[in-house]
Amino acid sequence: MNLKDTCIYIVKAMTFGLIMAAVFLVITSILPNHSLNTGLSSVHSGGAELSFAKAVRRAAPAVANIYSLSIDQRNPLNASSLQGLGSGVIMSKDGYVLTNYHVIKKADEIVIALQDGRKFTAEVVGSDPVTDLAVLKIEGDNLPIVPFNLNNPAQVGDVVLAIGNPYNIGQTITQGIISATGRNGLSSGYLDFLQTDAAINAGNSGGALIDTNGELIGINTAAFQVGGDNGGNGISFAIPIKLYS
Repeated sequence: MNLKDTCIYIVKAMTFGLIMAAVFLVITSILPNHSLNTGLSSVHSGGAELSFAKAVRRAAPAVANIYSLSIDQRNPLNASSLQGLGSGVIMSKDGYVLTNYHVIKKADEIVIALQDGRKFTAEVVGSDPVTDLAVLKIEGDNLPIVPFNLNNPAQVGDVVLAIGNPYNIGQTITQGIISATGRNGLSSGYLDFLQTDAAINAGNSGGALIDTNGELIGINTAAFQVGGDNGGNGISFAIPIKLYS
């Protein structure tokens, strides 16, 4: 390539570059600034942050701690002792609370503690050992109730949150997905459990399994155990809302 051709090549390259720069300037003057900065702004402003806080705020106030107390029949004047620990979900303004049957089956007295600090003595109004469900009743005003949607059944792969009071350390939220539906073979004989890998420990039983909208989809009931362990295998079960709705 001679000197003349080289000069022509350089001039063409510079001209093309100037044209592209002009086109870019025209486009950026027409489009809103945020259109070209969506990725950066979402990261810096927190818009891309994944959070389930809104769902928890909707459902958590309606998930109560349940304490099953036993009374020494030989000396009933003595203070009651803690016999069992679990959670429950307030389903209606009338004070009906859903929990697991195994949480309250041996209780002489049942105390329900709400997240707002109120405590109630509960009455058992119904129970079903086969499905491991029990309905309790408390008397109170302005009770929080859990939202639910019967037209939105849980599907495998859905993100879910388990709410309960594990080991009585206070209300705790754990997160996972629906691992399977229609599970069977557990001791209760019920044949349509939801399986999830959200952690469910002692004290979570009877608590809420909610979706990312904060709507109830199941009642947590058990963690899979091998031998004498206490779960922790990432396999937990919940009773789907369609059974008790």
